[in-house]
Amino acid sequence: MTDRAVRRRRHALFLFFFLPGIAMSSWVTRTPDIRDRLGVSTGQMGLILFGLSVGSMCGILCSGRLVSRFGTRPVIALGTLLVVVSMAVIGVGCAVRSAPLVTAGLWVFGAGMGSGEVAVNVDGADVERLTGSAVLPTLHGCFSLGTVVGGLAGMAATAVAFPASWHLAVVAVIAAGILVHALRAVPAGTGIRAASGDRDAARPSGPPVRKDRRLLLIGAIVLAMALAEGAANDWLPLLMVDGHGLGAAAGSLVYVGFAAAMTLGRFSGSYFLDRFGRAAVVRASAVSGAAGLLLVVFSDNAVVAAAAVLFWGLGASLGFPVALSAAGDSGPDRTARVGLVATIGYVAFLVGPPALGFLGDHYGLRSAMTVVLVFVASAVLIAPAAGTRVRTPAAARAGSPRARPSGPPRTDGTDRAEHAEHARHMDQHLPETGDLP
Repeated sequence: MTDRAVRRRRHALFLFFFLPGIAMSSWVTRTPDIRDRLGVSTGQMGLILFGLSVGSMCGILCSGRLVSRFGTRPVIALGTLLVVVSMAVIGVGCAVRSAPLVTAGLWVFGAGMGSGEVAVNVDGADVERLTGSAVLPTLHGCFSLGTVVGGLAGMAATAVAFPASWHLAVVAVIAAGILVHALRAVPAGTGIRAASGDRDAARPSGPPVRKDRRLLLIGAIVLAMALAEGAANDWLPLLMVDGHGLGAAAGSLVYVGFAAAMTLGRFSGSYFLDRFGRAAVVRASAVSGAAGLLLVVFSDNAVVAAAAVLFWGLGASLGFPVALSAAGDSGPDRTARVGLVATIGYVAFLVGPPALGFLGDHYGLRSAMTVVLVFVASAVLIAPAAGTRVRTPAAARAGSPRARPSGPPRTDGTDRAEHAEHARHMDQHLPETGDLP
């Protein structure tokens, strides 16, 4: 593949991450309007959001097998197409005031995002292999950037009372255009596995990863940080509207601030990882997230609460991806380890929306967020589990002063070459439904 083709492919992947960010924030910023148009309570809105969580879980669990059999290109196309269809279905459901139709649209949206995101990550890992440079962190930053752009558009649409159904229809048209434009740069065949027997033979034997205490602690970190991110994505505009008395447009603006803080954290995270290591970054993230949640929950000043959302966003930006990286380095059988921790994270996305909606219906959304605060605060105490990397004899030799090559700073014992190797492993060890413990 020529350098020009690789650049076009990389730019296409940026668009495929940017697109679901726009779609997600377009939905989130219009949730107060859609809730009012459907005439549902906070608890009923939680059940509607359950469709998004279930769809995401289905997409994630099916994507590994689909990519292994068909490659990344058709799965990216399918996932993006489902996002396009979902925006149209949600828009129609809003227009006809049908909560079941909106729920179905959210399920399709979750399935598209879940399957497409895994395929894009595998394709990004292949680009890292070809270029020898980090691509995946920037991809995730592009998703957050998309949430900022979509959030600003959603805030403007809310301010001028542009109907949510038409707003989502416009997003569907834009998404369809991006799909047609970008898919041509993605080659076929990436991610297709060889015979399954080779994979099974390469899988190391040993005790179940579920008995690994350190891995379970990393899973607890992922659970807390995924809950913090998911709670904001699902409830933040409504939290600011119902809990702090802001208008719908102002509530959307607060969500844009959260998304901007997430973007800043993800684009700048590599610097702090290089300088301080994973454990310190996870601890600082948890402290920032807990401080932001504390003020949002207990401050009666709407301005203070809105500003605190920035700390919430910064705290939630790195905890999830850094903990997943720590899981992959925690021992043998990386597939099962990452699969277990990722599943724990998606359980938070699955259970969080309806649980917080139920609590919010009975005690108010501000009080419901106390649960998220407790989980994030607990991550401060268990952050060291994400730190020390398991060192093989080869790694120990590479870490000696004589063997270590000159170059950029190391990230908690992992240099750029090891990051590229990790990307190649992620391509080879894509979790499937059968791989999950």
